[in-house]
Amino acid sequence: MLTDVLTGWTAETLGGLTLLAVAAVWGWLRRRRTPAAPGSTPGTETVRQVRTYTLLGARAADGQPVHWPSSRPAGVRITWSSPAGKREQFELTDAVLPDGTYAAERVSVYPNRGAL
Repeated sequence: MLTDVLTGWTAETLGGLTLLAVAAVWGWLRRRRTPAAPGSTPGTETVRQVRTYTLLGARAADGQPVHWPSSRPAGVRITWSSPAGKREQFELTDAVLPDGTYAAERVSVYPNRGAL
């Protein structure tokens, strides 16, 4: 009787471990074969869309507004060099302008909070 219990238990345990091992290998192979989407960050595989930002108050050499393509999220500061050589910082926002671009506000216009 004890031999029957041990034999049945061993077979069920080995069968369960075999199924678990097969499922783990199948999942690993499936994840390995699936290519990451272009533009995705490693590990998270989220795709960031490229947005076109309009730098508010900035003009190009021809007088047109400056458009800046970026895949960075809102809240990031960028540095732009004007045609005159002046460097200005802009903060990317989620605000959509009437022309369909996103707004990038000039940071250098506002005084430093520590200076007040």
